Amino acid sequence: MVHSPQVWKDLATQLRADSIRSTTKAGSGHPTSSMSAADLMAVLLAEYLHYDFNDPHNLRNDRLIFSKGHACPLLYAMYKAAGAITDAEMLTLREYGSRIEGHPTPILPWVDVATGSLGQGLPTGVGMAYSGKYFDKLPIKVWVLLGDSEMAEGSVYEAFELGGHYNLNNLIAIIDMNRLGQRGPTMLEWQSEVYAARARAFGWHAIEIDGLDTDAVNAAYAEAVASDKPVCIVAKTKKGAGVSFLADHEGWHGKALPPADAEKALAELGNPKCDMRIVPQPPLSGTPASLGEVGTFTPPTYELGTKVATREAYGDALVALGKARPNVIVLDGEVSNSTFADKFKKVFPERFIEVFIAEQQLVSAAVGLQALDKIPFCSTFAAFFARAFDQIRMAAISQANINLAGSHAGVSIGEDGASQMALEDLSMIRAVHGSAVLYPSCATTTGHLIAQMATRKGINYMRTTREKTPVLYGPDESFPIGGSKVVRKSDNDRAAIIAAGITLHESIKACDTLAAEGIHVRLIDLYSVKPIDAAGLKTAAAECGGKLFVVEDHWPEGGLGDAVLEVFGGAEGAHPNVTRLAVKAMPTSGKPSDMLDAAGISAPHIVEAIRAALK
Repeated sequence: MVHSPQVWKDLATQLRADSIRSTTKAGSGHPTSSMSAADLMAVLLAEYLHYDFNDPHNLRNDRLIFSKGHACPLLYAMYKAAGAITDAEMLTLREYGSRIEGHPTPILPWVDVATGSLGQGLPTGVGMAYSGKYFDKLPIKVWVLLGDSEMAEGSVYEAFELGGHYNLNNLIAIIDMNRLGQRGPTMLEWQSEVYAARARAFGWHAIEIDGLDTDAVNAAYAEAVASDKPVCIVAKTKKGAGVSFLADHEGWHGKALPPADAEKALAELGNPKCDMRIVPQPPLSGTPASLGEVGTFTPPTYELGTKVATREAYGDALVALGKARPNVIVLDGEVSNSTFADKFKKVFPERFIEVFIAEQQLVSAAVGLQALDKIPFCSTFAAFFARAFDQIRMAAISQANINLAGSHAGVSIGEDGASQMALEDLSMIRAVHGSAVLYPSCATTTGHLIAQMATRKGINYMRTTREKTPVLYGPDESFPIGGSKVVRKSDNDRAAIIAAGITLHESIKACDTLAAEGIHVRLIDLYSVKPIDAAGLKTAAAECGGKLFVVEDHWPEGGLGDAVLEVFGGAEGAHPNVTRLAVKAMPTSGKPSDMLDAAGISAPHIVEAIRAALK
């Protein structure tokens, strides 16, 4: 113990007072949710958090995640107490242009991941704890503060499950069990024994305490850091603790105290000066373990015309990338034999994480890993990323750099039927801020794009195809993100087809059929759906009579067709005539060729559409 129990109590009082001061000045926020956890965070900051605020990205730092992100006034009060921000900056809470936002984001260098959408802090902590224990092999602790309301989220139990499976004894979850949610009591209120039993069922060590008793908090933390299992501390608290007219009173959630009430509350707290400073414990000693030497990426090569599924090329590319980049980590949702991520697993088993069928945890773990300087690639069936869309959009807010690969997309997967056919994924990921959406049609393209994904900032998504398709390009071709490829071209092109993935190969057949009839059509491989090759599309429209045909194995909404139309959405210039062939009826089961034909996106349908338009 470095500080006295009186220091803990005084610091907790200051944290409560600052939470009130900042939210009252802002006129909004969550002071009572912050006040309930003040004692928990006071002891943590004073005694147990090993952290250098001057070097926030040091891998030797402990990590603190406020999963209950709405309690960020408490987090900002901690930053002030640690000397990281000034009182004046803390009081800019929720102001436009301030770093002190309404929920924490990495605009502040001490915030590793954005929170606010509940249930994501612990799954992200799993990724951090895994990295610290198994990759960096450092004695860091990952502390996650959860609200009891978010304990109803299924993603929390995915984290309990995986944290227990991998015995992440450096992960400590603290449940601020303050009984009250947004509109009233939580599901379990103060039934700490139920939370504890759930944690123990997943292999965690659970500790039940009075979270308003700093001595009990200190004892629990001491027990937690010595545990050989992941730890869940269930702390009974009161919302608005410390102020009589707020403590355990309904109706105060998300409400700032009016000035008169704030003055009354601060007086009850003893009108603290709010000038305490606490220097956290320094990071523990240690050097991050080396995962290997950085090398040169050599993309896999394939003989032209041979048939290779892009999902298999994805696995080949991961192996090549793993040899060049030792901090590449591959995660998979228990389908690695179908996504071909198992190729990486066979070569680099120590850098492969099986997340099992838990897609929210899959993406959250990747977000946690990248916060500790890893390059994560996540793979599953494309349809199942929809289950983790909230995690993906929050990853963008976290300024995270993660890579997603979705296989088995579209009706071309055939017999498995509609539940397995991703027909929304392009639209979904295109809508994410700063994302890249890639859809290779060739094994060669896949390898080149994977290498670029590893260095590109933001959310990167690759859609891979189940069917084996001919290799179209040699090893010396380039495929910059934001580009496209012209597969067929003549001086007499009367239209242009724009396609990607399986429909590009159907379009090649269509072009050959039309060429035999003397009808010349340009064909564009739109392997980069976002960012899109706007200049290339405009050139094709200008040189091909203003007739464009977009063919996609996706619903019409939000996919290739909409991406192309957005290029021509401005008011200036001539607009081409765009015909869209997409999946419009709910698919069933059948052979891939039958499914493509039934959807109207097979070669005969493309030929028919172009013939009709050119008449």
